[in-house]
Amino acid sequence: MPTIGVKRDLLFEALGKKYTDDEFQELCFAFGLELDEVTTEKQMLTKEQGDVAAAADASEEIIYRIDIPANRYDLLCLEGLVTGLLVFQGKVKPPKFEFVTPAQRQVLKIDPSTAQIRPHAVAAVLRNVTFTQESYTSFIDLQDKLHQNICRKRTLVAIGTHDLDTIKGPFSYEARAPEQIKFVPLNQTQELNGVQLMDFYATHAQLKQYLPIIRDSPVYPVIYDANRVVLSLPPIINGDHSKISLKTKNVFIECTATDLTKAKVVLDTIVCLFSEHCAKKFTVEPCDVVQPDGSVVSYPELAVREERISVKRANAYIGIDEPASKLADMLTRMYLEARVDGDSLVVKIPPTRHDVIHACDVYEDIAIAFGYNNIKKSLPAFMQIAKQFPLNKLTEQLREQVAQAGFTEALTFTLCSRDDIGRKLNKTIESLPAVHIGNPKTLEFQVVRTTLLPGLLKTLVANRKMPLPLKLFEISDAVVADEKTEVGARNERRLCAVNCNKTAGFEVVHGLLDRVMQLLSVPWKTANVDKGYYLESTEDASYFPGRCANIMYDNVVIGKIGVLHPTVLQAFELTTPCSVVEFTIEPFV
Repeated sequence: MPTIGVKRDLLFEALGKKYTDDEFQELCFAFGLELDEVTTEKQMLTKEQGDVAAAADASEEIIYRIDIPANRYDLLCLEGLVTGLLVFQGKVKPPKFEFVTPAQRQVLKIDPSTAQIRPHAVAAVLRNVTFTQESYTSFIDLQDKLHQNICRKRTLVAIGTHDLDTIKGPFSYEARAPEQIKFVPLNQTQELNGVQLMDFYATHAQLKQYLPIIRDSPVYPVIYDANRVVLSLPPIINGDHSKISLKTKNVFIECTATDLTKAKVVLDTIVCLFSEHCAKKFTVEPCDVVQPDGSVVSYPELAVREERISVKRANAYIGIDEPASKLADMLTRMYLEARVDGDSLVVKIPPTRHDVIHACDVYEDIAIAFGYNNIKKSLPAFMQIAKQFPLNKLTEQLREQVAQAGFTEALTFTLCSRDDIGRKLNKTIESLPAVHIGNPKTLEFQVVRTTLLPGLLKTLVANRKMPLPLKLFEISDAVVADEKTEVGARNERRLCAVNCNKTAGFEVVHGLLDRVMQLLSVPWKTANVDKGYYLESTEDASYFPGRCANIMYDNVVIGKIGVLHPTVLQAFELTTPCSVVEFTIEPFV
């Protein structure tokens, strides 16, 4: 979820009203946002850098940090947030965006060579813009927020904004060898070619993360004007020649992309939010983009589509009972103009609300406008009262009883290394029914555990300075590969307990097994008892020879009990003997 920082006084001025922190927090909550923090630039720098001296000159103006839903791109700057809140409060109507047709449209021609790297491009122009320092900063910040969010750190879309009065159309979007591209990067004085630029920005704090996107490509994307002046080298940096400033009046916006849909959304968002700074508000000048096949497409689209929803269904899904006219008013407050048409609502989806892709998104906005806290709680008529999952209920009951028996509960990682369940337990990983992680990031997390034992042994190692005896247990899931299941693996709830002392103390874990079976009302199997549990001698490489047994229930192996082999203790860096009991509890549910 992205967070934006806006100056409180500037925000209140734009909203036309001053709020207390609590009042504004309530307004944000009603609108579906969250006021995350009230801070200052000085406090943020001190918190991030830990250096009070470095933040000495920072501003102490109050800043509101507001959490924005990840799909609400129209709220990622002050302009969009203010418009949204004013519309929500009913103080203004949702703006209508219009095209302004110039005497001659700007043209961006896409060269077929770009298919090798970033095949799509869109463009638009904002005319007669008046920038203040605050709106200029907001314009730059919006691009950064979009780059980090929908643009996926410029891998899908890269935004370039230019002072149109410093360049001349038509523009050309091409792909050229790095050595052939020469220009002065933004805020620099030295001309660099593509290869030199990669070296120059290799240590740059912000730009170095974007270099790998195109660095290994034989060609780099580049945008030229009619005089072969480089506008930008997407997705890395713009040229210094066309940089915008506070004096810029006409802004040329281009977006290059690997995803055309995302590029359209980004372009629509930028021009809609900042067209309010044009001399004629909410007007945009379209550009013609010539495709590699010669066809011409006009951007931005600024498409307004209609969605028809059922009033009855909307009320039912949300759990309210409101007339159609009131639902229409709620949607209008959420920037979605609606009108009543019989028993339905016809909702207009503006170009700023690309997050609305289905009727359920419209229902969600109705619920937000109505107020989640105003929806009366009720029991669904078609569902039964829930109850605890039987296996989880048994697990909770056993946890309490095993703890009362003197064992301390541990909670260990579900993932472990191959060695933990293989070599360290004197087994080969190939012989185990383990589920392997496809692309593990660390050696510690390579497979899903097939036994709870390694986790408890590592916990013992971490606490070996504690006084003996150490008695640990865990009741949790192990995962076993099973081709008979739909997903190729199954979870198995197990109880594992370890006794670590100067002597192995086999009788301790045996006593725990007997106590658990007593609690489960499972008798010891004798000649007179047909169904019960018993121990059957076996050999296992993880256990000391002659001191291991299978735990049998209804003539089926459900686990093992025994004394660990000295090589296992050595592999886990333990120096004191350990006895172990581990078995599945699922047959007793």
